Formats: sequence, structure tokens, C-alpha cells
Amino acid sequence: MPMSETVEMLQAILGTIDEGIHVVDADGITIFYNHVAASLDGLTKEEVLGKPLLEVFPSLDQASSTLLRVIENGEPIVNLPQTYTNLRGVRVDTINTTLPVRVGDTLVGAVEVAKDIRKLRELSERLIDLQVQLGKPKRSKQLASDGISYQFTDILTDNQAMKTLKERAKRAARTSSPVLVYGETGTGKELFVQSIHQASARFGRPFIAQNCAALPASLLESILFGSTKGSFTGADDRPGLFELANGGTLFLDELNSMPLDLQAKLLRVLQDGQIRRIGSEKSVQVDVRVVAAVNEPPLQVVERGGLRADLYYRLNVVSLEIPPLRERPEDIELLTRHFIDKYNRRFGMKVTGIDETVWKRFFAYDWPGNVRELEHLIEAAMNMVDGQTILPEHLPAHFWERASLGGVARTAIPKALPPQAVSVADGIPDGTWNLPEVLRETETSLIARAMQETGGNVKQAASLLGIPRQTLQYKLANLPGLRQ
Repeated sequence: MPMSETVEMLQAILGTIDEGIHVVDADGITIFYNHVAASLDGLTKEEVLGKPLLEVFPSLDQASSTLLRVIENGEPIVNLPQTYTNLRGVRVDTINTTLPVRVGDTLVGAVEVAKDIRKLRELSERLIDLQVQLGKPKRSKQLASDGISYQFTDILTDNQAMKTLKERAKRAARTSSPVLVYGETGTGKELFVQSIHQASARFGRPFIAQNCAALPASLLESILFGSTKGSFTGADDRPGLFELANGGTLFLDELNSMPLDLQAKLLRVLQDGQIRRIGSEKSVQVDVRVVAAVNEPPLQVVERGGLRADLYYRLNVVSLEIPPLRERPEDIELLTRHFIDKYNRRFGMKVTGIDETVWKRFFAYDWPGNVRELEHLIEAAMNMVDGQTILPEHLPAHFWERASLGGVARTAIPKALPPQAVSVADGIPDGTWNLPEVLRETETSLIARAMQETGGNVKQAASLLGIPRQTLQYKLANLPGLRQ
């Protein structure tokens, strides 16, 4: 392909990207500028292309321009909020990642990828304004199954560990101490958090949930702590979520996604109960119970630097670890029937049963998406079922694909194995010369020995055998002589 066509193709590709792309050469002259960047900056491509950067953006200088700084020092700048004025005097507010461009060892320019956070900030601020106008959140009388308001009675379980966890959560509801909840995705963390709030003395006061991974760090800070007029482009005097939740509970989900510098500010709030709006020198006293959640083991997050150790110890006054669904198989049938009843009411149906093949696979499956995955699976099946029984063909293909790849649960593995499986370990039976049969029996006996040696601990047995845990789970569920 001729070089001219290659250049045109690259320009066309860059022109279709839905983020602003601005490229300058080593002299700070713009050599590429897509339509999204033009829209963000409030200019036309013709006004920028071929011109010195500082001529088009007179409010910038060598120090404040991220593009010129990268050209000067050759170091990338990642996710930096930037406010500047274009040649028409219009202020622009973006968050930029700026990277050096090198040909061999020579720095020949810089490229900037700009994201518009104005709309996101406006939407977030409108939400806060709406919460201010509404005042205290109204208590919903709708069922928890509608996802509106949960109480402890909505936590359905036959598992003893879950019952114990519910009792611990109920006791925690009597105080205002911070709570740290750990559970895999889909285990029901917010269900526990809302239940604690509903059972506490803060009942009827605000309950506000914020996912820390849903917003850029620069925006999350203003959402949490509020802002003062003029603290950034377009900023007004606005309360943050801490002020809105005063007297109630603030739930911070996916806390490990919060930047460390913002975690430090959260720690100060937990220690002295005071917040300071962005751009303000005045502190405001708030009475907020903070409940945080992570979807990874908290100490592992601390060890890899995703969570400040001091914040972890301050939050971990009450610790709740929700077991995944694969570790509480007695809840699979209970929750399945609950979700069938729920969607029977919602869809006006009368499904009463599940095929035995489906039940067997449910109990062998590892449920990576936990209770949420089970509910979505039942909802999907209820959309396909014709009669009163959910059959294998009513479940989506992706479930069977994962199940067939060995997605089996640890708790589905019997800890007490059949005696005949162990007896094979004493030696290969006389007169047996069929190689596949001998290999299968040898494999069975070694696995049986390892399971007995480790007291039924699949992880330890897999380590002893030198195979992945998932492989051992699959073999335990499928090899004759091992499965129940």
C-alpha cells in the first residue's frame, strides 16, 4: 500500500475514535486534530492545524500545557484534569492523558487523548441537586425482590455460616461503627449493607450508595465532599454525599478503586467526622456511618497497594465476609425456588419445577457470578419455558459452555469417598491389561489417596497431585468411582 494511502487510513481511523486526539510535533505545532477534540475545545480543525499550540490556547504556557511538558521532559502524563481557555475566551474542562511520540530514540512530538468530563459532572451534580430537593430519602414499602429496599428478612439462607453472618450483622446494626464488607461479585453485599441501615437507629435517615469505580477520581472527590463556587470550571456551592448522608449511612462500594490520596481524605473524615468542600477553608461536622465494600480479600488489596493499611484498620471495626454461593450449596435450591416464585409473579407464569439434569448441573456448577448469576439464569430460563418445568434447553448456551469446561463447585465434592475408590490404590487388579482402564483406575486411586490424605481439602489435594484445583474439581465430579 502506498505511503499516502497508509497515512490517509491512519487519519481516518483516528478520526473515528470518540475521544479527542491532539498531536503536536517537537516544536509544539499541531499536526493532527480530530473532530472530537475540536468539539471539546469549541474550535474548528482549521483553526488549530498547523498552528503553534500557545497561539490557539493563549491561557496555557510552557509549564501548564501538558503537551509541551511531555515534549520537554519525555515523560507521560496520565488522567490529569485540565482547565484552559481557547482563542475565543471559552473555558474548557477535560481530563487528559498525554504521551511522548518517539521514532527510534528521537522524540518527535506528543499525543494527547482528552475526555470530556463536563457532561458526567453535570449529571452527577443534577443527581445531587435532586437529592437536596427531595430531602430525606423516602422509605420504600416495595419488596426487596424489586431491588428497592432490603431488610434482614430478605436474606434467604439455609447455610449455617450465612446464618451466623446475619446475626453478626444484626448486632453491628446496634452501633455506628464503620463496617467493611468483603464478598465476590454478586454475593449480595448491598443487601447486607441496606439491612444493617434499616435495622439501625439511623432507620428513616438517608442511605446513599456510591460505587467508587464508576467515576473518575477528580469527579469522585467533588461528589463525596462537595464543592464551592469557583473551585473549578463551572463549580457552584454544592453539598457532597457526606453532607447529604448526614445522620444516616454512606455506602462506598468497590472502595479498592478509590485513589490512595482520596483514601487519605476519607480516613480523616472517619477520624474526626469533619469534611471540607473542594475550594473551601471551612470544615463541616457530619454524622455519617460509613460502610465500605471490596470484592477482593481486603488484606490482599492492602498488600498490593490498592487500599491504605491505616484506612483498612479504621474501617475494619466490623468485618463481614459473605461466602460465595459455591460454598453454600444448601442455598442453591432455596434461592432457585425463590427466584422462580419471583418471576412467576412478575411474568404471570406458573412454573413449578426444574428438570433433574438441570438440578445436577446447578449443584456441580461453581457460580462465578454467585447469587446474581443464579437469578439472571432463572430469569433467562423463564423467558424460554413453555410449560411448568425448566428444561436444559431453556438455559442459555453460555451456561452450558462454562459448565462443560469444568466449572464445578468445591462443595459439590464429597469429603468421604467410596471405599472401592481407595482400594484400587493397593495395586492394579490382576489380569487387567487394558491400558485406558489401568490409567483411569490409577488416576482414580491417586486422587482418592490425596483426598483422604488432606481430609477432603480439594486445594491441598490438587497441590499434592501437582495439578490445578479446577482440574481436580472436574475429575472428582466426572471420574467413575469418585463422584457420588
